[in-house]
Amino acid sequence: MKLLDSKLKDEVLQSMIDALNKNKHGIIEANKKDLDAFNKDDQALYDRLIVNEAKVDDMIRAVQEVKDQDDPVGKMKSSIRLDSGLEIINKTDPFGTILIIYESRPDVTIEAAVLAFKANNKILLKGGKEAYHSNIALEQCWHEALKANGVSKDWINLMHLDRNATQEFLRNPDEKLDLIVPRGGERLIGFVKEHAQCAVLVSGRGNNFLYVSPSADWEMSKKVIINAKTDKISGCNALDKVLLDKKLPDLSTKIKDLVKTMEAAKVSVVGDETVEAHTQNVEKIEDNALWKEEFLAMKILIAVCDDIDDAIKVINENSGKHSSVIMTSDKKEAEKYMQEIDAAAVYQNASSRFTDGGQMGVGAELAISTDKLHHRGPLGLEQLVTNKYYVFGDGHIRNS
Repeated sequence: MKLLDSKLKDEVLQSMIDALNKNKHGIIEANKKDLDAFNKDDQALYDRLIVNEAKVDDMIRAVQEVKDQDDPVGKMKSSIRLDSGLEIINKTDPFGTILIIYESRPDVTIEAAVLAFKANNKILLKGGKEAYHSNIALEQCWHEALKANGVSKDWINLMHLDRNATQEFLRNPDEKLDLIVPRGGERLIGFVKEHAQCAVLVSGRGNNFLYVSPSADWEMSKKVIINAKTDKISGCNALDKVLLDKKLPDLSTKIKDLVKTMEAAKVSVVGDETVEAHTQNVEKIEDNALWKEEFLAMKILIAVCDDIDDAIKVINENSGKHSSVIMTSDKKEAEKYMQEIDAAAVYQNASSRFTDGGQMGVGAELAISTDKLHHRGPLGLEQLVTNKYYVFGDGHIRNS
């Protein structure tokens, strides 16, 4: 793949900032067409779809942040010279062509593209049909910025394909793909993993858990739970399940207090038998499949567990391996939980809502990876490169 000069890439990004500023009104008007056509029954998806002036400003800020970062391509990872004189250098290298599949959020059309381009990758953007007009307007801004700097628009393109055509493209792509990032439900992820002809980096679902230890500060726990659940229900880092240790002091009072707190925040509660026995107006868990469900709604499951080992077992069996929280004042207990929980991000006494590129100091993110290869957590600029070995010899041959 042709390597673009760092200065040229930054000039394209500055042109993109200018294009977003100039076309702000048109982008918001395009988004209004999508909002007017959308079925508002899915509140989480609707929230993700909205583009207002503040959201366009966030897009501009994301491009600026990436522009300000160092070019991640060609960075030295290691350099050794063998006794034979052979010089072996390992440097960062672009992936090549990335396909990202996502729904609803038009800001992904900005964040994914700016990261891929700065890391010298071409990107194909397959957004959902519900954001069609918004994505078209944003793609036009990208093409305007590329053209202004004499760079081919092929670096950043929307895929104008319906679901069936997209599936066929995955089975038989008409151009070489090097990495696919599916951001969606389990059916989409499963289909991509089954049919992809290249590497797949999964941006998995949330279904995040929080465990309250007997040593936890109760008022702090409630504050964290409320924030993690209600701050943004459409976020993959939102909280869905709370496990209360049965040895919590005055457990019955705390169950009633938490359910009342949730109800006051307009969050519906589903509870296990213990929670149901201590409260009223709590829906009982009738289907165990609920444990694996990502709610994306003002809904939470509260249950009681035997101890920290029971909590870890339940979480590892059911969570989306995205984010998990322990509320405890015991550092050793926190260390055990954080080491044994299988998740991209683990927290002590803090909201799961911080699993976000901007909040974690990464900046703009392509996705939150729940895979273990080649990176886990927010996929920022530094994670959109692979590596390559450069070996320099002088007629060296191997004799064994």
